[in-house]
Amino acid sequence: MADQGFPVPTAPPLTDAVRRDTGALRPHIEAAAAEMVLEIQRQVPEYACPPGSRFSRRMHWAVNQTVAHFVEALAGGRPDWRALTDIYVEVGAYEARKGRSLDGLQSAVRVAGQVACRRFISETRRLEWSLETLGQITESLFAFLERVAGAASRGYAEATERLATERERLRWRLRDLLIADPPASDEAIGELARPAGWGKPRTIAVVAVRRPAGRPVPVLPPHVLADWHCAEPYLIVPDPEGPGQDGFLESLPAGYRAAIGPTVPPAAGALSLRWARRTLALAEDGTVPGEGVARCMDHLPAVIISMSRELLAFAVRERLRPLDELPPHRRALFARTLLEYMKCHDNAVDAAERLMVHDQTVRYRVRRLKQLLGDDVNDPRHRTELLLLLNAAVEFDLIDDPMERPETERG
Repeated sequence: MADQGFPVPTAPPLTDAVRRDTGALRPHIEAAAAEMVLEIQRQVPEYACPPGSRFSRRMHWAVNQTVAHFVEALAGGRPDWRALTDIYVEVGAYEARKGRSLDGLQSAVRVAGQVACRRFISETRRLEWSLETLGQITESLFAFLERVAGAASRGYAEATERLATERERLRWRLRDLLIADPPASDEAIGELARPAGWGKPRTIAVVAVRRPAGRPVPVLPPHVLADWHCAEPYLIVPDPEGPGQDGFLESLPAGYRAAIGPTVPPAAGALSLRWARRTLALAEDGTVPGEGVARCMDHLPAVIISMSRELLAFAVRERLRPLDELPPHRRALFARTLLEYMKCHDNAVDAAERLMVHDQTVRYRVRRLKQLLGDDVNDPRHRTELLLLLNAAVEFDLIDDPMERPETERG
């Protein structure tokens, strides 16, 4: 519906003389709009465009409509203010969709106002307007431009909110796509990443997170995709090997636990998530040491062993059965000694430092174990298997492990 009279309630009332005098501006609407457009394109980089381009034609039309509405309102007509408001609501929305601020538009409005004021001064001389007429017109112009800018601001805010909501929905879809199993194609991920405002990285890592009950969701960097509402929350970190990329994990609030899965291509997020969740479970039951953030790749033996614990327990019983000849309270101690000895490339001194015992103690135990296990200790074909079984036995207490007694052995 058209507004009644001049559409700016804060503008001063216009006298009949002013309305009569400003009617003389009607023949100059086109020229005034053209001058404004030229100045805007010259002074505002965002609106500099080739003459005759679609954007240039659209700008000419919008400015011409604006000038015509203002002059018609000044002259006592009843222009459709809603139509002009809709134009600037759309202009503000366009700026939002382009990812720009309103600075350029505000500059354009200011430049148009300057051109209008120059022309009013010129018309004052030509038409012999009084200073009162010039003052009322100028005040009305400022009130008019304020309302125009307000309409653009409203359109910008509404579009920004819509874009944020739509982008958030796209980011949720992208997040789900990245952990899909079977995996999505690189093309599908790229096509969704662009409108979601997420630069497709070379690699990702998925972080399994345990949030304490009742604790608020922490604020995360915008490039991190998160699902806090599923049964087992997780985060997707792009290019996790980059400097400072996972630093925010170290600053998670007290009580949070997290585990980082292996770094994988974007399409393999399901794999990273699976191992992150496994690592988190091991961290929570104490198998993986430490508080805070655990890295899957730092605890690879324990994580791998955990996936086949039943089979490994059976293998430990079968392959390490010769250790049954040791007293029950010595079996786990001897198994750990052999594990550290093999990790140290058969160096008894280094193994003794890690075990905090005398190196002669290590040598004694290793000699005894070689008697029990035979050639498997030195046979390259069996060492890998032996290392795996010893790791499993020690990490998961698959051999009786009473509290170690004070060291007294020498030999």
